Order: sequence, then C-alpha cells, then structure tokens
Amino acid sequence: MARAALLALLGWFGAVAGAATAQEITGAEFAAPTGRYPHGALGDALEWGALRITVGRRAGRAGGLFSGRLELVYEFNLPDDLVFEDTVPRLWDVDGDGAPEVVVVQSQAGAGARLLIIGLTNGKPVFRAATPFIGTRFRWLAPLGAADLDGDGRVEIAYVETPHLGRVLKIVRLEGGRLSRVAELRGLTNHKFGDRYLQGGIANCDGRPTILAANPDWTRVIAVTLDGGALAARDHGPLSGPESLDPLRACR
Repeated sequence: MARAALLALLGWFGAVAGAATAQEITGAEFAAPTGRYPHGALGDALEWGALRITVGRRAGRAGGLFSGRLELVYEFNLPDDLVFEDTVPRLWDVDGDGAPEVVVVQSQAGAGARLLIIGLTNGKPVFRAATPFIGTRFRWLAPLGAADLDGDGRVEIAYVETPHLGRVLKIVRLEGGRLSRVAELRGLTNHKFGDRYLQGGIANCDGRPTILAANPDWTRVIAVTLDGGALAARDHGPLSGPESLDPLRACR
C-alpha cells in the first residue's frame, strides 16, 4: 500500500509538473548600438546590431501547489551588413492567435529596409516572414499598425514605404510563411526625416479600424480604410501637430 501510494504521488507530481506550459513573447528591446549604417533617418548615425526577445513560460497549474513563471531572454546578433533601423520593437499579434509576434524594421547595407516578423516555434523565437528589401541603400519604411482592417477575421499590417520619398502606404498580411500584398496607396507619410518618433497609426473611427497618416506636405490628416481589397482615403482635417495623428485622440 505504501508503495502504491508513493507511485500515485509521483504520478500526480509528474502530471502537475508536466501541465500545460503556455509560452509567449512578453518583451523585446534593441541592443548593441552601431554606426555601421549611417543613414540618419531617425536623427543620428546609430542603429542597432542586436535584438533581445523575452519569452515567458507559465509552469504548473494556476493556484496549484506547484506553479510559477520562467522567463528566458534570447539575443539575435546581426552580421555586419545588417542593422535594426527602428525606434522600438513592436509586440503585435499578426497571425490572430492571441499571442504577439515581434515586428521590426531591418536594413541591409546595399538593399535598404524590410519589415521583419519574428514569432515562436516550440517556445523559441524564429523568423516568420519578411517583406523584400526595398532594393536601394538608405531607403527605409515606417510601420503604422496591425489590425483586422476589413473585418474578415484576418490581421493586416500597415506601413509606409519610403515615407520621405515615394510615400507609399502598403498593406500586407501574414499567410503561411510569407507576407502577402493586400493593397497600396501612394501619397501618404508618417515620418519626417530626422525625427526620432513615428506618427499616425490605426484608430477606431466610426466603428471601424482606420489608418491615420499625413499628406506629403504635412498639412492634412488622411484617414484610410480597407474594403474589398481596396484602400479608400478621405481628408480628416488639418494637421496641427503630432496630436492630430494620435490614434487615441484623432477619431474621438
């Protein structure tokens, strides 16, 4: 009986220890500042040579005898021809599973910027997908946000490619292992060269997700919606400062 009780206890312990261990990305930050890509789009000649991603893991059963949390930090160190040319890493749920991925801008010495998505596989950060590099040195892109823009249950990602030159709003969607093009619209921007911050974003205007950006001469707020695979833009009023493009204020 004693032996049976011991075996039962060990079996129960094993079940608790091996209980569901939900894992998700809980944080991300850039590291290793470097001057090897002196573009200066964000106000200085320094970019980032590494990315640290924190993965949180819940162990045991919530409220149980054995429960806790473990956090592991993974560091991605880039080769000399690559940098992260960005303000901050973004934790956005881009595949709609309820857990965030990391969205960053990465630039290559001769090919400019691309949008890069990092997610989790078996609890470890891995490359998920990326847009093509723009193709020219010192050509950049500026993220706007991620949301189900057209109400079909899938998440779209919005960014402006070359916000200082071409000013093209692009919408992509993570499908399998690639970022697929959804739509694009010219004549919009969300960043002034040399500023250390991005403007605009995705707001809830009249009950639907709406992209807020600026016209090329930074005088008007432009509101953009996605419907049936096409983008529709309307003048949302004068642009009087950063607050005019603040997603938390502009659509009240």
